[in-house]
Amino acid sequence: MMAPSSSDRRNQQIFGILDIGTSKVGAAIIAAPAIDVRPRAGGWGLRFLGLGLQKSKGVKAGVLTDLDAAEDAVRAAISQAEQAAGLNISSVSVAIAAGRLGSRHFAANADIGSGVVSDGDVQRMMHGGRAFAERDGRMLIHMNRLGFRLDGTEGVLDARGLAARKLSAYLHAVTADEAPLRNLLLLIERAHLACDGLVAAPYASALAVTTEEERALGVTTIDFGAGTTTIGIFADGRFVGADVVPVGSQHITFDIAKTLQTPLVEAERIKTLYGTMVTAQSDEHEAFTYPLAGEEDGATYQTTKARLTDIIRPRVAQILGLARERLAENGASAYAGEKIVVTGGASQLLGLSEFVANQMGRPVRIGRPIAMPELPEAFSGPQFATIAGLAIASVAQDTGFGSYRDRGDPARGYIGRVSSWLKAGF
Repeated sequence: MMAPSSSDRRNQQIFGILDIGTSKVGAAIIAAPAIDVRPRAGGWGLRFLGLGLQKSKGVKAGVLTDLDAAEDAVRAAISQAEQAAGLNISSVSVAIAAGRLGSRHFAANADIGSGVVSDGDVQRMMHGGRAFAERDGRMLIHMNRLGFRLDGTEGVLDARGLAARKLSAYLHAVTADEAPLRNLLLLIERAHLACDGLVAAPYASALAVTTEEERALGVTTIDFGAGTTTIGIFADGRFVGADVVPVGSQHITFDIAKTLQTPLVEAERIKTLYGTMVTAQSDEHEAFTYPLAGEEDGATYQTTKARLTDIIRPRVAQILGLARERLAENGASAYAGEKIVVTGGASQLLGLSEFVANQMGRPVRIGRPIAMPELPEAFSGPQFATIAGLAIASVAQDTGFGSYRDRGDPARGYIGRVSSWLKAGF
């Protein structure tokens, strides 16, 4: 891929993104027009200049388990992206699904001494909201405003400049346990990179595979990742819920390997080639051959597609059952409408959308990321929803969704930059 010319770079904002998953580490160098980053027919005004993809190491269910191995994978993915783009980056935005990621809804209040709401009043209230969200060892990842209330009057979109004695804001905050996030930041530092920000993976996936109209009407996104399944909820165009189920499509692979006594690599191949949620009479007679684990003489065995479906369906049903429980616990899901968009690698299982619709009792479609120029079609599948959405979230400061973004001094730590984000975003 040809590197951008100097004149191109003057008109573009160039930055890096990183998705550290259980099965893969994806890194990309992105160029975005400096002015227009709103969605349009051609995408979000983004161009992928270079993309790196490596097999993940040292990560389980989104949590670091081997820092050295994870560092090797991150360095390799970044290097691959830099070589493809013909330039180097010093910082990245990172998707996060670890640390018992979850949502909190609450109200923040401020007394208005002057009688007129100022920027300082709003900032003071938002700092109070941040302090509330970060109780009990939690770290703030994302916070967006759902609405203002002035002296008991609701429905205010922008309170600044309006007369009031008491200001309240309904807030949605996504938080995670501090220790796993600090380990992730340490990993980024060891790769000689600064962290521009952490973006909640459910938010990123939802941005990538839902339309603006769907988010306005209300939609729930379920992203079947390898080690985790993430849930993102939008209502009235606002991000209102996030959750993570610590079970993913890799568990389907484990089930296949254990039941058929075949190596994990072979189990993944079987899932990809023959996996289906649809039952048909012909599957009882349609057989395939696979090697047995530990057999040195190349011994093989046969089984049917019907038996494979019997292995896959219970695990998918378990994941959906856990997702259904999390949705029931999140009061915001009642305002998100009926529609579900399913994405992630396992969404490519034949018949999955119909199976999810039957299990959840709601209309379902499979979501694919919005096509972006320069990105190979092979990287535009549902399994790349998080990295595509991460790119969108990194430039979507003016969309009102409230994701963290700070292009200040790369040497400043993430923790120290959140206050700047709150000031800029609210």
